[in-house]
Amino acid sequence: MKLYYSAASPFVRKCLVVAHELGLRDRIETIPANAHPVTRDPALLGVNPLGQVPTLVLDDGSTLYDSRVICDYLNTLAGGEIIPGGDARYAALREEALADGVTDAALLTRYETFARPEALRWAEWIAGQLDKVACGLASLEPRASDFGDRVDIGTIAWACSLGYLDFRFASLAWRDRHPNAAAWFEWFGGRESMTTTRPG
Repeated sequence: MKLYYSAASPFVRKCLVVAHELGLRDRIETIPANAHPVTRDPALLGVNPLGQVPTLVLDDGSTLYDSRVICDYLNTLAGGEIIPGGDARYAALREEALADGVTDAALLTRYETFARPEALRWAEWIAGQLDKVACGLASLEPRASDFGDRVDIGTIAWACSLGYLDFRFASLAWRDRHPNAAAWFEWFGGRESMTTTRPG
């Protein structure tokens, strides 16, 4: 399998963490791609009409995207429980959806402040996206201490989201207002799957 990726993408990281946790990492070749929202990468467009990462090319040449679909596929391929069954399934998927929403808002803020020319930046847009981040973190905080040693799609998505905030938005100092989430992330972030995928 071939994964078109950017080392800085939190959604790519989510897929790689899942692959690592499932024992599939060695079966995936990573191919660097430029997933810039304006300057489109022809090689990436050849496998994904959206020109986005992550994109997974399977051994038969078919492709999968986005991260939720790829993680579901990897879990099925390994016969894993990263996406659990029963009642736990929707709890984990809900956590994934919220974490991914926080990550989306952070990415949109990054694009607005990095990819858009300074004269065209929209302060109210940035404030609105960062408020989504703040609301998502506030929702996480009372539950984080109950995550325990769970390793599933919900906790992985949150770990990658918090890691992205550390990487691109250190000035938010999210730990100061969210001690439960900070304590949980201190543990989860030390997992080998997280340390080997940390963006540099």
